[in-house]
Amino acid sequence: MQSSVNKPCQVCNFTRQTSYGIAVPSLDDLKEKGREHFGFTSSDPVTVVLESDGTIVEDQAYFLCLPSNTKFMLLNNKETWSPPRKIDGGTAWLARDSMILETDTVDSSSTMAPWCELARQLKQDLTSIILMSEADLQTLVDAPCPELASSLGFQEKKAQDLQATLQRVLDRREQERQSKELLQLYLKTVEEENRQQEEPSQPTQGGAVDVDVLDGMEVDAVSGFMTRTLRVLKGKTSPETRLSTEDLQMVVAKGVEGMEQVLGWDRAKTSVLLQACEAELTTRLQQIQAMQSIRSNTQLRGNQQSSKKSKEGGAEMPAQGGV
Repeated sequence: MQSSVNKPCQVCNFTRQTSYGIAVPSLDDLKEKGREHFGFTSSDPVTVVLESDGTIVEDQAYFLCLPSNTKFMLLNNKETWSPPRKIDGGTAWLARDSMILETDTVDSSSTMAPWCELARQLKQDLTSIILMSEADLQTLVDAPCPELASSLGFQEKKAQDLQATLQRVLDRREQERQSKELLQLYLKTVEEENRQQEEPSQPTQGGAVDVDVLDGMEVDAVSGFMTRTLRVLKGKTSPETRLSTEDLQMVVAKGVEGMEQVLGWDRAKTSVLLQACEAELTTRLQQIQAMQSIRSNTQLRGNQQSSKKSKEGGAEMPAQGGV
């Protein structure tokens, strides 16, 4: 039974923190407007219940029999109704968390996407993001934006901004890691040079040489890049900051046309990536040159000190021989 008369009512989300007053002629219109207000997509499954006692409203005739200004609750996915709880003697309302429906045959933890638990933690306390690992942050970045927004109770635009911020955090951590590795490499080189100056050189046992071992990642025969490198290049934000210096040199050497074929992108998008890689490579080479300059100065001072000690030792020899 359909009605052309709009029924005034209220609709809230499962936390009861947000509610809207609307006027709709049918139960389907209530669901549609509720999806719009709470940031759900039109394909998201929703259930309408009475906010007062959780009675499910799934029949149009029953909906029309309810009095005006009835308050409904819109539940999405696995959210479920529960009565409001009071604290401080009833002077404040405690918003409850989303409750996950139990099933008899399926363990809910095994069917949930990995990002769902992380989203639940963020919903409880947004500052918990500080304690998350890089793997957790990457999981949230890769989560479907509409579903993440729904789980957090955000508008989709706000969820997109959150994912962009998390990606910037990951990029900054990667840059810091690369700078730290570069500094460690410099310190190791200086230590090796100092040891060689202090000790006579030893022949390598069995003619063995140190060889950089690949991490076992498969190399794409057509492009010459490792599969991990290709995944990084096609990543979401600032892939150039996550590539090694050798990979950056390969990208720059291939040029725009070569990378177009490797990535399957258009000229404009490929050019932007290549320019970013060139800028990143230039920055790293400048850092390496600066460290090499420091190392040369350190080595020069060491040679000067060694030469001074040799002269002082030579001046003492005649005095010792004349005794």
